[in-house]
Amino acid sequence: MQELHVDIPRPDGQMNTFIVAPERHGPHPVVIFLMDAPGKREELHDMARRIASVGYYVLLPNLYYRRTREFVMAPDKREEMFGHMNALTNAMVCEDISALFEFAQADPKAADGPAGCVGYCMSGPFAFAAAAAFPERLAASASFHGVRLYNDAPDSPHLDAHKIKGEMYFGCAETDEWAPPEMVQGLDDYLAGTGMRYEVEWYPGTLHGFVFPLREGIYEKAAAERHWERLFALFARNGVRPAY
Repeated sequence: MQELHVDIPRPDGQMNTFIVAPERHGPHPVVIFLMDAPGKREELHDMARRIASVGYYVLLPNLYYRRTREFVMAPDKREEMFGHMNALTNAMVCEDISALFEFAQADPKAADGPAGCVGYCMSGPFAFAAAAAFPERLAASASFHGVRLYNDAPDSPHLDAHKIKGEMYFGCAETDEWAPPEMVQGLDDYLAGTGMRYEVEWYPGTLHGFVFPLREGIYEKAAAERHWERLFALFARNGVRPAY
C-alpha cells in the first residue's frame, strides 16, 4: 500500500488528509471517506486501508481543519466535539470534497472516472449532499448510521435528492438515538417519490457506531462485516470498480 499525509490548501486553512492506494496497477477509482464526529484517527486510517486494499484510491480528510488540526476524543471532550461537528455544513463539506477531487485529478494513481463516497454518523448527511452536488462524478454514495438525513432545516440533504444520478445506500442501526426510526422512515417515504435509486437497510441488534472496531460495547463484528460487503457491492454495481 502507498500512504500519504498531505495538506490541501483551502481558503480557511490547510485540510490535512490521509491518502492510501494500492502500490500496483491503477489508476484506481477514487473513494471519499468522510469521518464520524470523534475525528480523523488511526482507527479510520485502518478502515481507509481496508477500502484501498481491494483497489481504491481513498482520501480521508480532517473535516475539522478550520478549527483544529487534530481532535483527540476523550470523555471530557464531548462538548468540544459537538462544537466542531455543529460548525460544519453540507455546503462546506461539499466544497472540501471538490478540493479533494481536484487533488486526486493531479495524481496519476487516481482514476478520473466514476467515484464513490462513504460517510459515517455525522458525515452521513455529507455523503448524501455530495451525491447531489457531484451527480456526474459520484456514482455511488453510502451513509452508515447517518444523522440529520431528513429534517426541517433549509439545507437538509433530502431536499436535493432529485439531483442524484448515482445510487445511495443508507445503513441504519436498529437502536440509534441520533437517527431514530421516525427520521429514517420519513426519509424512506420521501425518497420513494423521487425516482432515485436507493436502499435503506436496518442492521438488527446494533447501536449507533456499530462499524467501528474500537467502539467498546458497541462494535458488532458480523454487522460491521456486512457493512463492508454492502459498500463494496454498491461501488462495483455502479461502475466504481478496481483496476484489477
